[in-house]
Amino acid sequence: MPAPTPIILDCDPGTDDALALLLALASPELDVLAVTAAGGNVGLELTLRNALALTALAGSRAPVYSGADRPLLGAFVNAPRVHGVDGLGGIALPSGGSPAPGIASDAIRAILRSAQRPVTLVGIAPATNLALALASEPKLAGNVERIVLMSGAWGEGNATPAAEFNALNDPEALEILLASGRPVELATLELTAQAQATPERIAALRAAGTGRSLKTACDIQASVPSSPRRGHGAGAPLHDPCAIAYLIRPDLFTTRACSVRMDLGPGPSRGRTVIDRWDSTSAPHNATVLETINADAFFALLGERLARLP
Repeated sequence: MPAPTPIILDCDPGTDDALALLLALASPELDVLAVTAAGGNVGLELTLRNALALTALAGSRAPVYSGADRPLLGAFVNAPRVHGVDGLGGIALPSGGSPAPGIASDAIRAILRSAQRPVTLVGIAPATNLALALASEPKLAGNVERIVLMSGAWGEGNATPAAEFNALNDPEALEILLASGRPVELATLELTAQAQATPERIAALRAAGTGRSLKTACDIQASVPSSPRRGHGAGAPLHDPCAIAYLIRPDLFTTRACSVRMDLGPGPSRGRTVIDRWDSTSAPHNATVLETINADAFFALLGERLARLP
């Protein structure tokens, strides 16, 4: 079996982040060197607490670092309507203890400096922590294998008509990553909308095993209100785990190389990821966009992996 891929997982748990974090920790293909938390879905105090609790729940010793409590400009916009006021839909977890000493961007730089092989950066939150690390020591980009993000949309956003939530929360940070010179791969809203966590799929996940991690994951996802785009009772897209599944099973996805740039203006289009899927501008490709997912195989993978956890 190939050596596991070393990753740093930057997150803002968050209901879908919770399942993504558990999936990463359950997958032997990945070596989670660190978990870094930013504000986003809820404030940093809660996302950090949730990251610690989920890592402990999975029985992992991966260090968890506290990161940015605001974007490079302005303030984070939270989403308690989706994630609940605590970020996990009101599903209580035992305390996960204390974070590792230091702050996320310093920890990311330290890991990249000492890495024996290139590290994959995985971002399922506003990109602030990752951007701070690379912007403050740009040469470390040479130690990055690739950057895999759940971010952006080529059509309508979900936080504004123009912008996806993570991209809107720190578009300057996302622009830094797109300009880093490293391969950037984006799981956008159009991709994650195909991974619809219907009540039937959640029931199938519950039947996959009896561990507390699996049960907690199902309880968390069941708390998420149905997407208004899909209709009452249809469930909600499982956004962030798509980025993790792509690392584990890229064969479940189709992709397209694109030019991607950010709208950084102050108006209603701020945070829009301008994705040129059809080369209409002839701009150089700087990202790979995930376009389709085998949703049934994705949910089967999710159940099989989460059932491995305590």
